[in-house]
Amino acid sequence: MPGVDHEHKVLVDLLNRLYENLMRESTAEEVEEFLGEIYARISAHFALEENIMREQHYDQYSEHKADHERLLDEIRDIMDDHTAMENSDKDKFAERLKSWFVNHFKTQDARLHGRLS
Repeated sequence: MPGVDHEHKVLVDLLNRLYENLMRESTAEEVEEFLGEIYARISAHFALEENIMREQHYDQYSEHKADHERLLDEIRDIMDDHTAMENSDKDKFAERLKSWFVNHFKTQDARLHGRLS
């Protein structure tokens, strides 16, 4: 799944750029705009993965899709938390983003790639 792998790299790059923006004292508006872009790209990526899983009759489709929905909820929570915080803990914020993304790659995506390769 080269297209999906490429998208994963793009998403990781986006998260790295977000972290860099956080560390260089970007405005709250810049961070919120960037988070919106990340949310939109991840939503599109998840839709692509879900389409592939349906086409391939992937046996863990429901579980994987539920994890996607959980991750999108988490991003919305992160966005809401960032909007509500004036003096946010940037390291904690960045770690929260990294954590859900890495965990999904290591579990759900690793299994999907193994089954469809």
